[in-house]
Amino acid sequence: MIVNLQTPLTKEDTEKLRIKDSVYISGTIYTARDSAHKRIIEKGAPVNLEGAVIFHAGPIIRKQDDNYQMVAVGPTTSTRMNPYQTEILDQGALAIIGKGGMDEHTSDALKRNKAVFLAAVGGCAALYVSSVEKIKNVHWLDLGVPEAIWELEVKDFGPLIVAMDSEGGDLYEEVRQRNKS
Repeated sequence: MIVNLQTPLTKEDTEKLRIKDSVYISGTIYTARDSAHKRIIEKGAPVNLEGAVIFHAGPIIRKQDDNYQMVAVGPTTSTRMNPYQTEILDQGALAIIGKGGMDEHTSDALKRNKAVFLAAVGGCAALYVSSVEKIKNVHWLDLGVPEAIWELEVKDFGPLIVAMDSEGGDLYEEVRQRNKS
């Protein structure tokens, strides 16, 4: 199934998604990597996480005068965020975009919060950046460009594949089990 979602998301949006569904997102998404996740836990989020979409990405940014332009944005390996992701989901985020899947603690938090993990294809940074209409804001630039939280306005951002759903479905585990047989 192909699903178009508008942010902020609701639990009604995410709880109907199942692994293998294709998703496109319009609205606001936030990039966040290790340092940003850690700071959110320690100091609180600089944005409202209720219904938020968090993209595990370290974008390439060009600055011209006082404006920022996104050159490329692709997913980074999500397992690095495992120590923080449960708490971020418990603070209201309903979708995580990344690559490579996440651990059983995150899977439990996805179920508890009716949230999803959406897989983005590595190597498609030029495709994904074409869906970014503008950079709305940047938070915590002191962490460095890749680690800052970039607030992006996107239109039809995707394709993304539901890889972990709110019912415990896990596409990565399904593939692992199939390969064992």
